[in-house]
Formats: sequence, structure tokens, C-alpha cells
Amino acid sequence: MEYRTIIRITGVLVTLFSITMLPPAIIAVIYNDGGGAAFMEAFGLSCFIGGLLWYPNRRAKAELRTREGFLIVVMFWTVLGSIGAIPFLLSASPDLSFSDAMFESFSALTTTGATVITGLDDLPKAILFYRHLLQWLGGMGIIVLAVAVLPMLGVGGMQLYRCETPGPVKDNKMTPRIAETAKALWYIYLTITVVCAAAYYFAGMNLFDAVGHAFSTIAIGGFSSYDASMGHFNSPLINAICVVFLLISSINFALHFTAFSKQGMNLGSYWRDAEVRTFFIFQLALVGLVFAVLLGQSSGESAEVLLDKALFQAVSISTTAGFATDSFADWPLFLPVLLIFSSFVGGCAGSTGGGIKVVRITLLFLQGARELKRLVHPRALFSIRLNNQAVSDRVIDAVWGFFAAYALVFVLIMIALMGTGLDNVTAFTATAASLNNLGPGLGDVAAHYGTVNDTAKWILILGMLFGRLEIFTLLVLFTPTFWRN
Repeated sequence: MEYRTIIRITGVLVTLFSITMLPPAIIAVIYNDGGGAAFMEAFGLSCFIGGLLWYPNRRAKAELRTREGFLIVVMFWTVLGSIGAIPFLLSASPDLSFSDAMFESFSALTTTGATVITGLDDLPKAILFYRHLLQWLGGMGIIVLAVAVLPMLGVGGMQLYRCETPGPVKDNKMTPRIAETAKALWYIYLTITVVCAAAYYFAGMNLFDAVGHAFSTIAIGGFSSYDASMGHFNSPLINAICVVFLLISSINFALHFTAFSKQGMNLGSYWRDAEVRTFFIFQLALVGLVFAVLLGQSSGESAEVLLDKALFQAVSISTTAGFATDSFADWPLFLPVLLIFSSFVGGCAGSTGGGIKVVRITLLFLQGARELKRLVHPRALFSIRLNNQAVSDRVIDAVWGFFAAYALVFVLIMIALMGTGLDNVTAFTATAASLNNLGPGLGDVAAHYGTVNDTAKWILILGMLFGRLEIFTLLVLFTPTFWRN
């Protein structure tokens, strides 16, 4: 294991990450509401830590293998989550403890969207912008951005990209070189963000809110500048814009690249993709069911209002964004539990959404159907096909392995949370919210996580990392085989 090379790379990336402290400092000067000094101090401290890691190992430039790639990705998210907590610790408002600051930072960077902070409406603009910015950077994966820079530093990035990019098949690249792939991803990501911010602005948000909420929307993070979340704006148009861009961000970004490549616009590529078709069918069915139940249980609200609530909340929770216009925890019958379970599906592979991912759920369903056919016709040969191509048994095995690992980690985290004193509903939904990078849950975590004990917060931070790194990237570090030479 090339530890010195890993430490050097981590130092470089921490130094690059420290730049994220500067925009909030500028925001503090523009709005003159305090907080700028904390971000400048955090910038200096982050640069110092990055330099401390880089300088003694500046000459270590060994070639990375896949094993080092896994370790760098995990270290990167762990270290950056910790570095990201510095401004929260140094700021007078909000006054957060160490555990709360770490929880807020990891929640933002992993795009979970769970928060321990209340009174968002009165916080300094710098803090609010910083929360949005962390989500935006974490949404696409800072590693993917970094691999465009690492080749210039003498370090190949393919190992990092394969460890970071979600989905069962990771070797398909949109462009021949990994640096070009990372740049293409970020150009698409930035373009969609700008369009989303413009749409919010022209729909009635001020510039600050439009940019901040665009960051959280495209990252499918769910942080808002207001305690009432999107409900603060009380605008069906803004809700509709949010839904549209959540759906766009839940689609594999490689498909966005294909649809808007240099060869011309090709929107048909979306519908030809089996995962996208399944995703939209699932969304339509979920929205229809939620709307029907709300309509049947209505206490006088119009069908238009109920449709707005059903559409927004169903899409927001199922795509793992966690924005709110209403308290879905208070909805009738089985709807709160249904929406929590919908987050297990999440977005498409290669998107900024969380959850197990639509393609994995699809493959699990197809595998189950194949086993039923085998029971009826034991000697017949059945293949699983996706997008008119046969899926290898190796991929099916990997999906089943992921599902088994996901279930195991879920159970262990939930039991650990119950061991800290959380009730069953709170423990179950908090586990789902952290592993699926969703944010809101039910019970004591329906609104925020401020009342959760510190031990539970650290367990949930681990859950966020497991979810963001798609279980295996983090779990592999706990195997003895990984550390053997």
C-alpha cells in the first residue's frame, strides 16, 4: 500500500477543498450579516492541514492501484467531511457542538439533507450558502472533479473514478480519457444548475435563494434556507420547477451526455433506456397512489392543491431529495411509510440520487422472475436482458451481493440506533434516511435531528458514508484481505 502517495493526494485535495470557504466569506461581506471571519479562519486552517499532509510526502508519486483508489475515496470523504465542519465550529451562529457540526457537514457533503439546525430563517447568509455549496459539491462527487486535476499532478484518476461512480457497471466511459469524462460530467452538472437557478429566479425567488436552492436541487440534497423548506415560497410554479429538475438530476448523467452530445440532440435515448422508463413509470404510479389517497381522505382542500402536494412530496422523497411543502409525517393512513420505502428505490445509477438505484431494483426483479420460470421449466435456459442486451451472471451476482450487504448494514445500524435509546419508528426511518441519503424520517426525526443523542448522530454519520459510497467502497476496508500485501 502506497501510504505516502495516498497522504500526499489527500493533502492536495484538502487544499483544493479549502477554496470552498472563500465564496461564503464573500457572501458575508455582501450581506454584512457576520460569519465572514469564521470562514477566513477555516480557509487558513484548511490550507495549513492540507500543506501539513502534502509537504512531507511531496515527492511520493507511486502509481495508484485499485486498492489505493478505494482507500483514497474513503479517506477523502471522511477527511473532507471533517474539514467541512470547521466553519460550523468557528461560527457564533449557529452555535453547534462538535458532534452537531460534524453531523451537519457530513449530511451536506453526502447530500443526505438531514439537519440539526433550527431557525434557518435567521441564520447568516454565509452559513446558509455554505450548506448549499457543500451539497452541490458532494452531489456529483468531488472525486469526479478531482480526477480532472489529478493527472496534472502526476496521478492517474481511473482508479478513483471507478471507486466513486455509482451503479453496477462502472467501466463505460463517455469519452476516451478519464479527465475528459470528469470534465464532461461537470459541464453537464454546471449547465443544469445554471438553468435551474434561472428558472427559480424567474419564478419569483431572489437571486440568493435561486442559486442556493438550485445547488440543493441538482445535488438532490434537500437543504433549504428556511425552516419551512420549499413550503416557504408557497408557489405551485416553484414546486413544479423543483420536481422537473429533481427528475432530471435523477437520470444517469451519461444519458444526458448522450442526449446532448456533439452529434446533436437525441432525446429518444432517454426513453430507449430501460432504467429511465422504469424510473418514470414508478414515479407516475407513486404520485397517482399518493394523490388518490389524499383525495379520498381530504378535509376540504381542492384537487389542484392536493395534486401539488402529492406530486412534490412523492418526487422529493422518492428521489431522496427531502424537500418539503407539507409535513408528510402527518399524512393519513400508510402514506408516510410508503414514501419512506420509496426512497429505497432512489434515482438511476450515475445520477445524484441516493437509494439502492432503479437499475439494481430492476435486475433484482428480473432475477426473481427468472427463478420463477426455472421452477416451472427446470431445464430451460433463461437470460436476463436489459436494453436488449444480455446481462452477465457476474453483474447479477454483484447486485445480489450489494443487496445482501445493504440489508446487513441496515440492520446493524438500526439495532445500534435502538441501543442508544431511539424508538423503533425513529430508528428504522433514521437508518433509511441516512443509508438512502434522504434526510427526513418519521418519529423524532420527522422535522430535524437536533434532539437525537450524540452517539446516534455518529452512527448516522457512518450510515451516510455507507450510503454515499454505495456500501462496498467503505465495507471493503473492513475485510482482512484488503490490507494484505
